[in-house]
Amino acid sequence: MESNLEAAINEWHAAVNAGDLTRSERAVGDPIVVLGPKGAGPITPSEFAQWVQRSGIRLVPRSWHPVSDRLMVVEQDASWPESPVVTRVATVFRVSGGTVTAALRLPDLRPALELAYICRELAATE
Repeated sequence: MESNLEAAINEWHAAVNAGDLTRSERAVGDPIVVLGPKGAGPITPSEFAQWVQRSGIRLVPRSWHPVSDRLMVVEQDASWPESPVVTRVATVFRVSGGTVTAALRLPDLRPALELAYICRELAATE
């Protein structure tokens, strides 16, 4: 049986990979916190959907690393329309209320896991 965490992350991947604006907006919280090569911070679901469409990114999950009931690191193969080269990345996902509320993309698995564990400990000590 799929957990709510996995279901939300699977829907996020399906929406992003389809390039579907409406589905991408519904797959994320308001706001969604993002981290990527062009910056970090909270954005609206509409801004997230616009990024999905503009970037044309595809992210294929390769390995799943649960951190807590709300945090998961997913190692992914990333590709873009302008580049035939696939790049391995890792994203820290946070889920709340059935939607992804954070997607923090890092260049590889180790720093993503380290960030996820720090986020888990920060949340636990609030």
